[in-house]
Amino acid sequence: MATDITSTGAILALDKGKQIPLYAKRDIALVRGEGVYLFDSDGNRYLDAMSNYGVAVLGHAHPRFSAAVAEQLQTLTTCHQSFANDVRAELLAEIDTIAPEGVTRSFLSNSGTEAIEAALKFARASTGRTKIVAARRGYHGRTFGALSATADKKYRAPFEPLPIPAVHIGYNDADALEAAVDADTAAIVLEPIQGEGGIHPGDDAFLKRAREIATATGALLIHDEIQSGFRTGAPWAASAAGVVPDIAVTAKALANGLPIGLTMVTEAISEQMPAGAHGSTFGGNPLVARGALETLRIMRDEGLYDRAQAVGARVVAGITALESPKIRAVRGRGLMMGIELKQKATPVLRGLQENGVLALMAGTLVIRVLPPMTWEEEHADAFVATLARVLESV
Repeated sequence: MATDITSTGAILALDKGKQIPLYAKRDIALVRGEGVYLFDSDGNRYLDAMSNYGVAVLGHAHPRFSAAVAEQLQTLTTCHQSFANDVRAELLAEIDTIAPEGVTRSFLSNSGTEAIEAALKFARASTGRTKIVAARRGYHGRTFGALSATADKKYRAPFEPLPIPAVHIGYNDADALEAAVDADTAAIVLEPIQGEGGIHPGDDAFLKRAREIATATGALLIHDEIQSGFRTGAPWAASAAGVVPDIAVTAKALANGLPIGLTMVTEAISEQMPAGAHGSTFGGNPLVARGALETLRIMRDEGLYDRAQAVGARVVAGITALESPKIRAVRGRGLMMGIELKQKATPVLRGLQENGVLALMAGTLVIRVLPPMTWEEEHADAFVATLARVLESV
C-alpha cells in the first residue's frame, strides 16, 4: 500500500521520523517555488530571503534555466571527466571569462566542502607542507579536511583529532596572521566575507596583507567564496580589495541549486598535480555543467550583478532607516547581508516565517539574508516592512 504523503502532517512525520536527526527542523514542508517565492504543502506563500543557503540565485523555476536543464536531461546526464564533453568544455570557457587573473585551471566537484577538500589537497601536494592557517568564525564545510579549517568547536569537537594541523587566528587581525604563518604552512584559508560566522566582511587591508604574507612565506592563499561568490555584485567578493588568491573555491550559487563545486588554481599549481591524485565520479557531469553554464550566462545577460548591488543597498538603507533599538548592526555587501540583533535571532526568524518571509540565522544573534539575485525593489521593501512588524512584536 502506498504511503500517504499528501498532508503536511504526513510529510513532516516521515521527514523527522526517517532521517538521522542532524538538522534543526522548521515546522513547514516546502513543495514548490516560483520566481522569488516558495510555497508550502498548505498552499502558503513565502518571500524567499534565503535561497536555500544561497544557492537559488535565479530564484525558482526560472524559465530559461529550467528549459536548458530539461533539454540536457534528454541529451546526456553523466560523463566522467576522463572523457571530454561539449557542455563541460563550454562551462570551462565561461568560467575562464570570470576567473581571477592567473587562476585559470579548474577542478569540478559536487559541493562546497568537496571543493575545499580539493583545495587543501592541492595546497599540500604543491607546497610539500602540512599546516594550514584559518580564521575564527570561519566555516569551510564538514568533511574532515574542511573541519580542520573550520574553528567552531560545535562542528569540530565530535570528530577530533582532525587530520590537518591548523592554527586559527582572529579575523581581520593581520598581525596575528603573520605570526601564525611559518615554514610549515601550506595555505592560508580565508572567506573574503564570513558567512556562517555572522556576515563579517574582510577589511581590504587585511585581505591585501594576507596576500603579502602568503607570497613572502611560500604559503598559498585560498579564498573560500562558496557563499560569497556572485551575490555581492561581482563574481568574486575579494575583487573589491584587488586581491587575487592562488586557489579560489566556490559552489553554492554556481549552478542555481544543482550540486556543484569549483576549485580553481594557478597554472603553476596545476603543473604539480600528478595524474590521478584527485577525482570525482559525478563532478563536471553534463547535466549540472549545463545548469552552471546557463546560470553564469543568465547572471550576465540579465544584469544580476548590478541588481544585487542596488537591491542589497536598498535593503540595508531600509533597515537602517527603521532605527530599531533591537538592531545592533547591518553588515554585508550586495545580496549577502547580516542583521545583528541585541537579542536572540530565533524569535525574529520564527516571526518572519509566520509573516510569510523565509530567512536564516548566522550564529545566535544574526539574521542572515541571502535572497535570489532576481529580487526587485518591491521585494526589498516587502522584506524591510515585514521585518519592522516582526521586530515590534517580539
